Amino acid sequence: MIQFFAPDIAENPILPESDSQHAIRVLRLGVGDRVQVVDGKGNVYDCIIAEPHQKRTLLSIVDSRPQLPHWPFNITIAVAPTKHLDRMEWLIEKMVEIGFNRFVPLLCRHSERKELKIERLQKIAVSAMKQSLKATLPTIEPMTPISQFIKEQSAIESQKFVCYCSDEITERLVLAEQLQPLRDTTVLIGPEGDFSPDEISATLDSGFKAVTLGDTRLRTETAALYSLSTIHVVNQLSR
Repeated sequence: MIQFFAPDIAENPILPESDSQHAIRVLRLGVGDRVQVVDGKGNVYDCIIAEPHQKRTLLSIVDSRPQLPHWPFNITIAVAPTKHLDRMEWLIEKMVEIGFNRFVPLLCRHSERKELKIERLQKIAVSAMKQSLKATLPTIEPMTPISQFIKEQSAIESQKFVCYCSDEITERLVLAEQLQPLRDTTVLIGPEGDFSPDEISATLDSGFKAVTLGDTRLRTETAALYSLSTIHVVNQLSR
């Protein structure tokens, strides 16, 4: 099954140019062919092509239905982006396939990357959402200073975890053992040079639990994906 994406389909039943080109030029679809479209807001639309066009294909909506995420709670993953952008692109693709709600790129003292254009990441997220047959597009925030993110999280009711490498600040517990099922969850992953001691202390003072992902040192993007996978596994085992 191939899904298409049209964020405003309810008000304007037209496929955007990129999806129109794929439908008409690549798949050779025409008048009367049925297509499935998602809006990224948790809705699926069964449609018929009314007027095929390579730039703006007009659709006729036959039916619509909600399709909520398969995890009934919010997952926020905050990561200090790596120096090489392709590793962040890979991370976003795989995280969308697994499932999450919000991604926050963090600006930290030891960050290798100080700026991040999120337009490319958003396009990758859309593609991964369609490929994995989801109907909800996760939010990708702009680069956010860690101090701002910590302050924001202090007002949010969720279980919060921070992953880092240093053994010198406080005892770190195993993430899988600390997770409580069916609760909103936030995980912080530090930069390639790790969080600074001051940043770690600030997260702990704000209610984050210090956790470890095991005995192996992981790359930033691997740690983020491992954390997300652990959240889902723990929740699946609790059913």
